[in-house]
Amino acid sequence: MTTTAEQSRTYGYDDLPRLMGLMTGDEKHGPAATSTLDVLWVLYDRVLRVGPERRDDPARDRFLLSKGHGPMAYYAVLAAKGFVPVDWLPDFGSYDSPLGHHPDRVLVPGAEIGSGSLGHGLPIAVGTALGLRAQGRPDPAVWVLIGDAELDEGSNHEAIAFAGPAGLDRLHTVVIDNSSASHALPGGITARFEAAGWSAVTVDGRDHEALYAAFTAPHPGRPHVVVARVEPKNA
Repeated sequence: MTTTAEQSRTYGYDDLPRLMGLMTGDEKHGPAATSTLDVLWVLYDRVLRVGPERRDDPARDRFLLSKGHGPMAYYAVLAAKGFVPVDWLPDFGSYDSPLGHHPDRVLVPGAEIGSGSLGHGLPIAVGTALGLRAQGRPDPAVWVLIGDAELDEGSNHEAIAFAGPAGLDRLHTVVIDNSSASHALPGGITARFEAAGWSAVTVDGRDHEALYAAFTAPHPGRPHVVVARVEPKNA
């Protein structure tokens, strides 16, 4: 298949393993990446109001990948949806590739933030939602994907505690729960958000219909969190 033919293809969920397989080398963070695959696909395929042609549109939805230790699935989905060329994927992590081991918003079309250091994405998402509110833009939704281990970080305690009372109902958080947190109580993630005034639901992180229903559930006046449970990291 020529590069032109490859770039003109329409990709679906079943193509993602092949696209991920194009990325080789060390430090792929394979388990971290695959844990996010279904969440990312459902968001980009059915929920987010964003695309390559409107990635700079002020009215677009914002998606922030805080779980930046596993960008392979993110890059595969961005390639499938036309944000980045598929022929970038084999150079993943190389010296002159825009696709680094952690996403860089300056280099990766569609990336809203540079990520990798844990604990930053949710506070940035809170600030983004506040900024859109201050600009008088009530329509764009802000989505942030974090890992359960990030909830060990104090910056997220403050973000969760602030967002609920602030009524940031355009803020949506997806927590990938693969049992990798050091200090979390089993089953305690949703309760933690609910105590701060969030709408919260826990679902099977591999079930696309359950994810879609959770992502689109109404939550007037409150931020919303979806805890997506997947297989344990070390299973």
